[in-house]
Amino acid sequence: MRRANGTGNIYKIKGGKRRKPWRVRVTVGWELNPKTGRCKQNLKTLGYYASRAEAEAALVAYQECPYDLNTKDITFKELYEQWTEDYFKKLTSISSERTITSAYRYCSGLYNMKMRDIRIYHLQECMDKGYIIPDRGKEKGQKRYASACTKGRIKSMFNLMFDWAYAREIVDRNYARAFELDKETKIKQVREKRKNTIFSKEEIDLLWKNVDKIAFVDMVLCGIYSGWRPQELAILKIKDIDLELQVMYGGMKTDAGKDRCVPIHPLIQPLIEKRYAEAKELGSNYLFNDINGQQGIYMTYDKYRGRFNKVVERLQMDHHPHETRHTFITKAKRVRMEEYILKRIVGHAINDNTEKTYTHREIEELKAEMRKIED
Repeated sequence: MRRANGTGNIYKIKGGKRRKPWRVRVTVGWELNPKTGRCKQNLKTLGYYASRAEAEAALVAYQECPYDLNTKDITFKELYEQWTEDYFKKLTSISSERTITSAYRYCSGLYNMKMRDIRIYHLQECMDKGYIIPDRGKEKGQKRYASACTKGRIKSMFNLMFDWAYAREIVDRNYARAFELDKETKIKQVREKRKNTIFSKEEIDLLWKNVDKIAFVDMVLCGIYSGWRPQELAILKIKDIDLELQVMYGGMKTDAGKDRCVPIHPLIQPLIEKRYAEAKELGSNYLFNDINGQQGIYMTYDKYRGRFNKVVERLQMDHHPHETRHTFITKAKRVRMEEYILKRIVGHAINDNTEKTYTHREIEELKAEMRKIED
C-alpha cells in the first residue's frame, strides 16, 4: 500500500546478502523547484532493519515521536562535550567542575557508544567495571576502579547528561534515572565518607610554632580562624582585603555564601598583613601565592590541597582541608557566638526571614563576636 506524501517510505535494497536490507527514509523538509513550481521531498535515512516488520515499527515510532535526525548518532563523548560546554558555565566553583571531569574519566567504555543505544545495563556496567590508570602516586600505572563515593558521582553525572539529552530529544527515555545505586554501594558510601575531625588545641599550638618554618602553615591557620571554605580561601583577592577595617570579602558556592564579610581575627591579622605585602611586591592580585609554583604563583584549590597535605604530613597530623572550616565553626559554637552572625560569617543559609531581611549587622558586631574566639 502506497504511503501518503510526507509520511516516509520503506524499501528493500536489492543485490547482495545484507543483514539489514530494509531501509527507512523520512521526510525532513520540502524543496520548491522554481522552474516547475513543484515541491520535492527532502528525505533522510532513519535506519536499516533486518525485516519489514522492524522497519515499519521504527517508522511508526518516529512518526509518533519525531526527533532531530542530526542527533540520532551522537555519541556519549560528543554529548558530554556539548553538555559540559553548557553546564560548566552555570557552576560557581572549580571543585564542582572537577567532580564532573573526574567522574567522566571512568566512563571510557561508553565514549564511542551512541546515546540512543545506551541502556541501563551499560550504565551499571560502566560504574562497576570502569577504571582509570593514575600516572602518579602509589597507584601509578595500576587500574583504579571507582569507589562507592565515585560511583555516586558518576551516577549523578549520568542523571544530568540524560536530563539534558532528553530535553533536546536526543534520547526518548532517561535511562539514568530509571535505576538507583544498589544497597551495598550505598552502605559502602556511608563507610567511605570520613567523619570530620577538628584540629585539637595541641595541633593548633604546633601550627603556630611552625608558622615561620614550614610553608603554608599560615594559610592553614587563616582557615582555622576565619571559616572560609578551602577554595574560597585559596582565591581571596587583595582588593577584597580591608586592613583598615580588618575585614575580608569573598565567598562562593551558595547564595548565602557569596559576597560575605568575614572579620580578620586578631590572631591572624599579622599573617594576613604579611601575605598582603608579599602579594603587592609580587604584583599579584591574590592574597596567597606560591613563588615556587610551576604553573604560576597564584593559588587554586588543587594547589592549596597539595600544600595543605604536605603541612599535615610533615607535622604528623591526619586532616583534610575542609577540617579547618569545621574547626572554626566548632570553636565559634563553644564560645556561644551568636547563631545568625556565625551563619553570616561562614555563609550558611538563614531561615529566620526577619533576621535575613530586616536586620543589618554592623561590622563591629561581627568583629566583636569573632573576638570571642580567644585561643
